[in-house]
This record gives sequence, C-alpha cells and structure tokens, in this order.
Amino acid sequence: QVQLVESGGGLVQAGGSLRLSCTASGRVFSINIMGWYRQAPGKQRELAATITRGDSTNYADSVKGRATISRDNAKNTVYLQMNSLKPEDTAVYYCNAQIALPPIPYWGQGTQVTVSS
Repeated sequence: QVQLVESGGGLVQAGGSLRLSCTASGRVFSINIMGWYRQAPGKQRELAATITRGDSTNYADSVKGRATISRDNAKNTVYLQMNSLKPEDTAVYYCNAQIALPPIPYWGQGTQVTVSS
C-alpha cells in the first residue's frame, strides 16, 4: 500500500508561484511513476505532469513552460513548481502514484490552489 500526502497549496495572485509537495510512504520502492493531477470546479480531473523513476517527465499543454515536476528520492517526495500562475490554474491538485504489482493507482487527498486576478 502507498499513502500520499500533499501540501503547499494556497491563495496567490496571478503571476505568482507555488511549490506543491507530495510525500509518499509505504511501498515507495514499488512506485513506477508519480504525477500531479488537478480538478477545477465543474471540470473533470486532468493530468498536469508526471515523472518516472528514471526522471522522464511529461507535461500537459496547459502548464508546459510554467511548471516543473521533480523528485527527491531521499525524502520520498515529488514536487510541482508552478510559476506565472493564472486564474485558470485554480483547482484541487492531487498527487498520484502508480505501482507495478499489482497495477494500482494511489491518490492523495488533494491540496487547494486558488489564483486570484
């Protein structure tokens, strides 16, 4: 089992920055890929960024150029640095971890990001 805890959300003005953190516990050595998803009010949850154990990254077009996903293996923590925030970035951001055996995705409880104009 994998447990994920997010932090770092908050209220920022447009153009500001935030760094989200996700700390994993449990079967951390079984995790193949981790990522950040977000869900805006009235919208479906969507991918923001992912990172593999080999540090291969992928970004959604909506955050590309403004977001950086990284991992600190010693702390079992994944980060999402977001710059030049826009009001449309307002959402609950969820950390995700995928393990190999069994192939089960795990989710954190989310952290709220609100960007004011």
